[in-house]
Amino acid sequence: MDVAGVLSTLVRRSATVAVAESLTGGLIGAAFTSVSGSSKAFRGGVISYATDLKRELLGVPGELLRREGAVHPEVAAAMAAGVARLCGATYGLAVTGVAGPEPQDGKPVGLVHIAVSGPGGQIWSRELRLDGSRERIRVETVDEAVDLLAGVLKRNIGEHSR
Repeated sequence: MDVAGVLSTLVRRSATVAVAESLTGGLIGAAFTSVSGSSKAFRGGVISYATDLKRELLGVPGELLRREGAVHPEVAAAMAAGVARLCGATYGLAVTGVAGPEPQDGKPVGLVHIAVSGPGGQIWSRELRLDGSRERIRVETVDEAVDLLAGVLKRNIGEHSR
């Protein structure tokens, strides 16, 4: 399911999505808003590139950020839940990771965490270990993030996902 399919599914369910992006710097929001009529399901997002914004805007616990750094599955989950709450969306989709060219806080280039927050506080997540240039890592992260949300939506309607 591509971005248009995800948006169509959300609209059919009267559901919405908001995004919290770090390494992708707005590419996921741009992908959603490139589809005509996206405003029916896309609420908005937060580009929380700086670690302190993850805490201040999205409610990621400061202790978690101090203990694990910004690139961690629990951080992605907290970002997803935080952006859903902040934007009043049914689903929150969040990404955090290292696009390079250098490792960050001891985390290797290509390590990415994606999370979706859904109704009832459910969280789905995916860890990626990507190779390639900074741009390739960012673009693949967008594709994987959309794919994770698509999989969540498919599971919720009785279909199977990978």
